[in-house]
Amino acid sequence: MRIGQNPAKFVKSVAKPERVTVAVLNYIPFLSGFYADMLDVLKTSLNGIRESADLPFDLMVFDNGSCAEVKDYLLAEQSAGRVQYLLLSEKNLGKGGAWNMIFSGAPGEIICYADNDCLFSKGFLSKSLELLEGFPNVGMVTARPYRTRPEYYTSTVAWGESQPEVTVERGDFIPWEVFLEFDLSLGQSEEEIRARYAETEDVRFRYRDLQALAGASHWQFTARKDTLQQFLPFDMDRPMGQVKQLDQRMNEAGLLRLMPVEPYAMNLSNTLRGLQGQTQQQPQSAQKYRLLDLPMVKKPLLWLYDSIFRWYYDRK
Repeated sequence: MRIGQNPAKFVKSVAKPERVTVAVLNYIPFLSGFYADMLDVLKTSLNGIRESADLPFDLMVFDNGSCAEVKDYLLAEQSAGRVQYLLLSEKNLGKGGAWNMIFSGAPGEIICYADNDCLFSKGFLSKSLELLEGFPNVGMVTARPYRTRPEYYTSTVAWGESQPEVTVERGDFIPWEVFLEFDLSLGQSEEEIRARYAETEDVRFRYRDLQALAGASHWQFTARKDTLQQFLPFDMDRPMGQVKQLDQRMNEAGLLRLMPVEPYAMNLSNTLRGLQGQTQQQPQSAQKYRLLDLPMVKKPLLWLYDSIFRWYYDRK
């Protein structure tokens, strides 16, 4: 038997979500080794979103089975009102499983997605929406220019070349310093990066009063929620390595994949050293790091590290 009246009956209004949900996917299984600095990276990323967003938004974090220390931090952030929506998964569902829940459950009509190592700069949100809503039939916008695989933006180029009001240009439109900064964060050597810069090119569009580069990435993007839901579910049997399904599906659907000509986001990777002006090693340690970059040394060490990680944390 019910006792009394439910107080919720007397509530006259409920909170409405913002039009934009900034959704961050987080996975930090432990705080050592590769992940030793990742809690600081996550904190920097979330603070950067709040400081740099120039439009109203709600912040949503999906935690994919992180360690207790990370979950405690996220719960404290939610209690303090700095995270509006927090989803804590007991297990690591992989990126595909997390996307299935984020793209289905984010309350905003526009989702600005980011991995937990993304650092935004002022204007990232308005610039992303400017391209998302200023170009026709846009699937996703990544807030930083860098060179993605051309086979994933063939539909974007085909659209530009078929439109009389669009000017299509090819060349080196991403400055070398901007290109180098991002690729260094991926663990590549400057020699490798310089070779790729010389061998590849950018495709730039001029449409009405807007400019954009062809390409986008599953690492960070802004998209309409109903567009993303067209590609659900993502069935991935590994935590990583299959995330380019989104890039492929959007291209196959004929949707545009764009980037601004200026950078509004940066990949921190697993350390804050780049923020502290330590992207390049100091001279006294340069010889050691050159040795570690030798293929005969680098390849077996990375194989051993990857094997140890899988033995402990990637078991079925």
